[in-house]
Amino acid sequence: MFQIKICGITTPDDARAAAQAGADAVGLNFYAKSPRYISPETARSIIAALPNRVVKVGLFVNATVPDVCRLFDDLSLDLVQLHGDEPPEFLAQLGGRPVMRAFRVGVAGLPPVVDYLCRCRELGAMPAVSLFDSLMPGVYGGTGTTADWSVAKNYVSQTELPPLVLAGGLTSENVAEAIRAVRPAAVDTAGGVESSPGRKDPALMQMFVQEARVAFATA
Repeated sequence: MFQIKICGITTPDDARAAAQAGADAVGLNFYAKSPRYISPETARSIIAALPNRVVKVGLFVNATVPDVCRLFDDLSLDLVQLHGDEPPEFLAQLGGRPVMRAFRVGVAGLPPVVDYLCRCRELGAMPAVSLFDSLMPGVYGGTGTTADWSVAKNYVSQTELPPLVLAGGLTSENVAEAIRAVRPAAVDTAGGVESSPGRKDPALMQMFVQEARVAFATA
């Protein structure tokens, strides 16, 4: 299990900088409407630039099961991140490929998440990891808006659920506070370490990782 993920890597140089900063995982965005979208060919060059220790996560939004499975296998990814409206039955069709299920948490709070995961359990398709992001109607992540930490903390207290990755508006300035407040298994950032959409800032990544590492060690 990773602790610090940098999502939306779009170039080999940014991938190398993320690894040098100490990130445990990187996210490769295959959602065509995202400013951080990359082609499979670009993803292959990014993966080649990364050390083996870094977890490679493919992010998908409402893709087809065959497309997810094909890219996962062709690129030798480590984890599928589902960030759209995929139902539990979708996970059951992925042939046991490990999944991080993203939940965009809004005013309904935790009950819809628990119901979703209960259905996954019934199908024998529990995700390996859950991710909490902020909810903005019509937008599938990357909003820069802080997620509801109180709901996330409540999730973490329920030990029968998959480990939690906290995302949503995290930066070097608030990640330590978030870790101490929620005590997630890991944190994830994209826009919080960028100089412009899709381009990572090496100094911001390094500061984010440093702040998160200290907080995880002392929380």
